[in-house]
Amino acid sequence: MPDSPESSEPTRRLRPVQLLFEPQSAEPEPERFFDLESIEDPAELLRRSTELALAFRAAAERATDFQAVAAAQLADPRRFDALSDAEVARRADWTPDYAAKMIEYGRTLLQPRRHED
Repeated sequence: MPDSPESSEPTRRLRPVQLLFEPQSAEPEPERFFDLESIEDPAELLRRSTELALAFRAAAERATDFQAVAAAQLADPRRFDALSDAEVARRADWTPDYAAKMIEYGRTLLQPRRHED
């Protein structure tokens, strides 16, 4: 904080905190991916990597649904600040055609579901 003309107190400078330990190694640790690189049994590696791939696929699909809902909400014409399809596309880094499809998909997700008896 600089000295103000009204202040007669000098600016206090903070000193860096002293290290209480030495870093273990200057080399960065190798990148780990869910410890898959440490699995030696190919059958176990296939099982675990398949499990992860399916989980990521499901997560990506769910995230896409949330994107569609958000796009539909932002483009809702009942909002005073509704965005155009082009603006939604710009914000999401989509093409305008894809944004229009996602907005429509999001609207279907927002519709109340009918329970069939």
